[in-house]
Amino acid sequence: MNAAVAQNRHGKTLLVLLSILAAMIALVAISPTLYRAFCEATGFGGTTLRADKAPGAVAGEVGVRFDANIHPGLPWRFEPEQQTVRIQPGAQTKIFYKAQNLSARAWTGQAVYNVSPDQVGKYFKKIQCFCFTEQTLKAGEKVDMPVVFFVDPKIKQDPDTKDIDEITLSYTFYPVETGTAAR
Repeated sequence: MNAAVAQNRHGKTLLVLLSILAAMIALVAISPTLYRAFCEATGFGGTTLRADKAPGAVAGEVGVRFDANIHPGLPWRFEPEQQTVRIQPGAQTKIFYKAQNLSARAWTGQAVYNVSPDQVGKYFKKIQCFCFTEQTLKAGEKVDMPVVFFVDPKIKQDPDTKDIDEITLSYTFYPVETGTAAR
């Protein structure tokens, strides 16, 4: 084999390897977006789904417990107005969380959420939620943050969820780097 043929083969191998590397880097870059879209579409990992309206109440009850957390870098107080509710599957329910900025300047936060146990994520559907957008609170400001949701009645037909009596809806607020936060 002459040197020109060997060099051409090495060049093709290098090109293939660089193409594979570029594809892997692109996949890593878009993986969080793809994973988030997958979770939002399927309810995987306790990710709740969005809905336009509730289908209407059916017989039975399920408890919903509310949890609130704040990242240590966000000087807010954040808590549910009530700790639990008992609701009928399919019934539209509105509850409130309360938030207060404890600092002397405006802060922007974004809430991430999930439900547990994980397998109920596809049945917990939100119509309205403060978690859909970033929230900016002025210095010392207190706000009520509504959540409108329902539990899909199909939860009682699924063998994996039919015996679940309590769902926990959990939020954690994180600071958002928008220039409003102290540096």
